[in-house]
Amino acid sequence: MIHRILVVNPGSTSTRIGLFENEASAHLENIFHPAADLSGFDRIIDQKEFRAGLIRSFLEERKIGLDTLHAVVGRGGLLRPIPGGTYRVDSALRHDLEVGVQGEHASNLGGLLAFELASPGGIPAFIVDPVVVDELEDAARISGIPEIPRRSIFHALNQKACARQAAVDLGRDYTVCNRIVAHLGGGISGGAHRRWRVVEVNNALDGEGPITPERAGTVPAGDLVELALSGKYSRMELKKRLTGRGGLVAHLGTNDMREVEKRMAEGDGHSRKVFEAMALSVARRIGACAAVLAGEVDAVVLTGGLAHSAAFISAVRRSIEFLGRVIVIPGEDEMTALAMGALRVLRGEEEAKTYRFPD
Repeated sequence: MIHRILVVNPGSTSTRIGLFENEASAHLENIFHPAADLSGFDRIIDQKEFRAGLIRSFLEERKIGLDTLHAVVGRGGLLRPIPGGTYRVDSALRHDLEVGVQGEHASNLGGLLAFELASPGGIPAFIVDPVVVDELEDAARISGIPEIPRRSIFHALNQKACARQAAVDLGRDYTVCNRIVAHLGGGISGGAHRRWRVVEVNNALDGEGPITPERAGTVPAGDLVELALSGKYSRMELKKRLTGRGGLVAHLGTNDMREVEKRMAEGDGHSRKVFEAMALSVARRIGACAAVLAGEVDAVVLTGGLAHSAAFISAVRRSIEFLGRVIVIPGEDEMTALAMGALRVLRGEEEAKTYRFPD
């Protein structure tokens, strides 16, 4: 049977739309939203009807009837912490997306748009593996300060999709093998996947973990306290130093790895040192995940935009290849990952989850 799935992936300045027929994409479109079009909305959530209208126009222009779809799936937003999987968009989930229980973000529109488009036809609306996926072991939640527990916020959608692909490459069942997945992009997250659960991962949103093109990564705590109390920076300025203006941007004034490699080729020693430091910090995170898995690692997966850089992958690989097989899956395909989450439910390969959380 052919299942037709509409995928909606809202970003801050664009809405990506895709029509999938089983695993194959039939139509893909990225609708850009000029600042002038969004300036009249006080909150991101207020953009729902505006974006829904654009999606309906997209479908009408291609003569794609909503009544020909079997499901609509949207990118998951900043919900409460939940285990990974495909979730039905119900009233509780919609409420938390609307109020922004963990903050406002364009991804909060994903589940709301999916429901808006699916409900008239009585077809299911889903989200898949939002960034708030939390499967940490209890010990992994504890930091040295009781008031500051560790949080699981990471590139769950791509990490989970790549963990599945790695299982296929290994010829193993997804639910029985251990993998370490490092998503390498503007933010970097490294997760220890014990069978189907991500039992350890760094908080990539707040910049914990490796140095990245835009994030400082974990920095010496005492010196950070002194910097915070120095009076040199406001609260917002200091947060920007950690996420947005940290990492390569702070050291080299660019977040573009191609530019860094160009400078290295021209003999820039400082750029090479920072490049190597970033690679080492990624390897350090992967090593920490290996320790969590007690060395029982079936594969290390390197993915994300930086995985297109042969030089960076080579630098990371030198430090981690002793762990075993290294699988490189460059880039990230969120649209396909979302479609496959819905397809697994439609095919009966897994059950759709209900959005529930402890009181």
